[in-house]
Amino acid sequence: MPTNAAAKRSPRHDHHDAPDTAADFRKLCRLPHGPERDRLRQQLVSAWLPMAERLAGRFRNRGESYEDLCQVAALGLVKAVNRYDPERRNAFESYAIPTINGEIKRHFRDHMWTLHVPRGIQELRNRVRVAQQELAGTGAGPAPTCKEIADRAALSEEEARKGLTALDSFKALSLDAEQPGGEDGYSLLDTLGSPEPAMDVAVDREAVKPCLRALPERERAILYMRFFDDMTQSRIAEQLGISQMHVSRLISQSCDRLRDEVLQDAA
Repeated sequence: MPTNAAAKRSPRHDHHDAPDTAADFRKLCRLPHGPERDRLRQQLVSAWLPMAERLAGRFRNRGESYEDLCQVAALGLVKAVNRYDPERRNAFESYAIPTINGEIKRHFRDHMWTLHVPRGIQELRNRVRVAQQELAGTGAGPAPTCKEIADRAALSEEEARKGLTALDSFKALSLDAEQPGGEDGYSLLDTLGSPEPAMDVAVDREAVKPCLRALPERERAILYMRFFDDMTQSRIAEQLGISQMHVSRLISQSCDRLRDEVLQDAA
């Protein structure tokens, strides 16, 4: 049976949530894979879970719920328990803390940004955010300027401006978000343009112009009277002194020819 050393507390640790589990980790390394090893591993994870939750609390108010942060921290703790080697003579706490913090930071980097943002911009954002918070805590004066933030974060003003821009780019703005100062229900979507149907008509007209010029004069005149003057086939027939059936056949043949030539040019 595994010892219950995970429940003990040692004054050698700085935090109350750092149990003395050195003996359990040594035993874990000796045990073969099986139910007994799985139970001891679960005990170790449970013993160190309060520390993982404490580390997760340091990342509050950054756009992620505390419960989700605890889940990510627990995942980092499991990885630390699985990879820890007590033979290296290092305390588990010194190995687990950077592992858990790294897992949380990776979660923010890979999952919290709505759009993919280069890591360099993310790092600028973090440095600018920390510098802004530090400057805001030094007094009750006006908001720190870009130059003050750049000096505090040891950045150029251009880098600080990029970081400040990224501060407001963590989450994408919903197109349904109501716009300030506008009428009730007036959203960002209402400010965006929409496709103009007449654009397709303009493109088609430009494409058919050289084909129209290549038609015989009588066919061009018939198409103009039919589609631009809005004349009926019978009126066109009377004006040209031909039968309505002949007019219909010429219109059909001309349209087929134009369509084939336009499609051939587009191919």
